[in-house]
Amino acid sequence: MDDEKPITEQAMDTITTAVEATSEAAVTAVKKVRKAAKKVAKKVASKKVSKKKAKKTSKKSAKKAAKKSSKKAAKKAAKKANRKSAKKAAKKTAKSKKKAKR
Repeated sequence: MDDEKPITEQAMDTITTAVEATSEAAVTAVKKVRKAAKKVAKKVASKKVSKKKAKKTSKKSAKKAAKKSSKKAAKKAAKKANRKSAKKAAKKTAKSKKKAKR
């Protein structure tokens, strides 16, 4: 922790870092979900349907599933990161207050 930096600036740095981590986590989650959705769509698609129709339906269902799950994953990641950053900021402010009293 920097004693020279103001508390607000330190808190903003922490929050910024958390936001960046959240966005990276969301991107990786979306990629994983899309991959999984494609696998599931391939298994679920009926074999009797012509190849062209099967491709179209699997793409659509994969996109829908990926959208839904990516939104959920992004929300979860954002919540987690916000909680962590809030805890860190609170700890930092408490530490700096203790140091200031000394």
